[in-house]
Amino acid sequence: MVGSDGNQSGQSNTGLPYERIGVIGSGAWGTALASVAKRAGRQVAVWGRDVSVLKDISENNRNSAYLPDVELPEGIKASADLEKVLTGVDAVMVVTPSRTIRSIICAIAPYLHKSIPIALCAKGIERETGLLMSQVAEQEIDGNPVGVISGPTFARETALNHPTAATVAFPFTYADRLAPASSPAARFALSLSTDAFRAYISDDLIGVEIGGSVKNVIAIACGMMTGAGFAENTRAALITRGMHEMKVLAEALGGRRETVTGLSGAGDLTLTCSSQTSRNMKLGFQLGQGIPREDCFAGQKVVVEGEVNAVSVIDLARRVGVSMPICEAIYRILHEGADIPETFARLWSRPIEGEPRTLEISIDHPIRGISTETFSGGAS
Repeated sequence: MVGSDGNQSGQSNTGLPYERIGVIGSGAWGTALASVAKRAGRQVAVWGRDVSVLKDISENNRNSAYLPDVELPEGIKASADLEKVLTGVDAVMVVTPSRTIRSIICAIAPYLHKSIPIALCAKGIERETGLLMSQVAEQEIDGNPVGVISGPTFARETALNHPTAATVAFPFTYADRLAPASSPAARFALSLSTDAFRAYISDDLIGVEIGGSVKNVIAIACGMMTGAGFAENTRAALITRGMHEMKVLAEALGGRRETVTGLSGAGDLTLTCSSQTSRNMKLGFQLGQGIPREDCFAGQKVVVEGEVNAVSVIDLARRVGVSMPICEAIYRILHEGADIPETFARLWSRPIEGEPRTLEISIDHPIRGISTETFSGGAS
């Protein structure tokens, strides 16, 4: 039976947001998400290590170190004391680099009741284990619902309250399916949704996490070709075939291909591959210009997630028997010293294939040998 509001009889479409949210991480993205939650009416406390940054957030409504031109909403509390930040929270967002997730989860676990949901906002695959971030967290914490928040989101634009959309993904239990509005994913979505920030709900953690991990590697590829002088055709081809690689890997791990066509896949991929606001795109652009890796970012030591992810993505792909030629090419350039023109020439001269996966065909490319001329000087 369907009620007058269009909902199935007996099912409520009204959920309750989490009122008190702890944000672990005081960098640009952690501060942006804290701002979103505060604008949505939540009580927000941020944890970080840099006392000067935390003081700036609490006293000046600023994070001058990471978001210098953004005025934050008033009332965000910030502290270097984990226990103080986590006492009394209803939910937690972990917004630290992927390489720190295991240690951070271990650090926060003693302060959290098992009912407290944890949303991970880092994107990546653990290099040593091949585990997704949610799987890493589940190894280190017992019983807490673990999910992810991902999507096409640059921190500065989100913090400035530009219209933004993202996906909140958690596993759905039997009880969650009976009352979906009470699920952790729905409650997190309600907790963050404002007039500018729109959250969508998913139960496919694998699909969402693979999209967030692989897109960084594809963005480096797009940056390389843009830096080498190529334009829209080349980038569109890399984005489209890169999304195919994301779909294949997600499906091999138990995720759904259609998830990769959503915000956390196609959306995030398009954003990251189209702007040098992305450090991944910017690194690729500089390498494509012929700048040595040690001289990129004006010689500063900048951590680029896609550079790290290239190793873990290819290790995982090889383990499950999935072909990811673009990611493989970037892995060889970044970590084996392969030549950029030669590597892309080989990528473009691979056997001709059917685009629908139902069409099984492979024909040798008509080009005889490998010519790097096309990929050496950019386009006129």
